[in-house]
Amino acid sequence: MTHRVTLIPGDGIGPEVVEAARRVVEATGVEVRWDVEEIGLRAFERTGEVLPARAVSSIRENGVGLKGPIETPEGAGIRSAN
Repeated sequence: MTHRVTLIPGDGIGPEVVEAARRVVEATGVEVRWDVEEIGLRAFERTGEVLPARAVSSIRENGVGLKGPIETPEGAGIRSAN
């Protein structure tokens, strides 16, 4: 059985930490299909949204996610995606 997991690399050191965690999960032998989504600063720079609906939908659909730390853009009215 293949499990679907939303993978959110994050910002800063996040991608490195998430990649290490992903390798640990894969070392267990459990079959995982990773749905990679971006939230936080990278998503904001690309889409103008800190938490894009696509990422939220992926997490809801999969029921589980692996997320690295997220940098919050500065500015009024912007909430942290952490």
